Amino acid sequence: MSEAGSEQTYHYNVMRRALDLMDEAEAPLSLEALAARMDMSPAHFQRVFSAWVGVSPKRYQQYLRLGHAKALLAERHTVLEAAHEAGLSGTGRLHDLFLRWEAMSPGEYARGGAGLTIRYGWFDSPFGEALAMGTDRGLCGLAFTGEFGRDWTWEDMAGRWPGARFEEVPEAIAPWVEAAFAGRGEAALHMIGAPFQIKVWEALLQIPSGHVTTYSDIAQAIGNPRAVRAVGTAVGRNPVSFLIPCHRALRKSGALGGYHWGLPVKRAILAWESARAEA
Repeated sequence: MSEAGSEQTYHYNVMRRALDLMDEAEAPLSLEALAARMDMSPAHFQRVFSAWVGVSPKRYQQYLRLGHAKALLAERHTVLEAAHEAGLSGTGRLHDLFLRWEAMSPGEYARGGAGLTIRYGWFDSPFGEALAMGTDRGLCGLAFTGEFGRDWTWEDMAGRWPGARFEEVPEAIAPWVEAAFAGRGEAALHMIGAPFQIKVWEALLQIPSGHVTTYSDIAQAIGNPRAVRAVGTAVGRNPVSFLIPCHRALRKSGALGGYHWGLPVKRAILAWESARAEA
């Protein structure tokens, strides 16, 4: 492993442990307490944490509080129709990441992935271990294992495309995964879903990082304002977490709603994005 790779892995492991502690704590933890749990000096931990997240541990913990979702809805609520008119879409740049995508045809989807070769691998991420899957056209799956474990995550993801052939070849999809989590370079996305689901996922791709929208706004944006419940189901069935940002969909009340990979992960992603947006 290169020196840069070793440092990235070290920082990832520190951040993963720190984020778990912050999320589990009933009250904000002091810099000294966090540093002690990481076996680091307060100054060193502050430097590592700030370099990774973009803000101090104290500021980050403010984002993790439950009221943060309501604040986001009040201050950074994206109306998708306006976003579309302004030219915000997945084909544009989100920070330094260029994301291109294509959708599987309805006929291909109906065949349950028959004839597809899906390559997969297990990767580190800022939010714990991730299972990534991809075809020749791009990532078709990205899931976090921290809440439910590898076995459940694998069965959940592989079961979506029962006719596909799976090969564990992480190096084939690693560049797309690394680009997604680093927020720079180019990531390709292959959306495999029913036509209604893909409409919803395309709407999610229009939400800028650090912003949120509501399920009802998504229903309005896809031209079916009464389909809020169906939109919620489609959001929950999103197979490519993080890149297709289902975590940015909230209830009108400001409640987080559900998240297929666990609410602690959703809260951490929203907090991480908010911190980077303000950095």
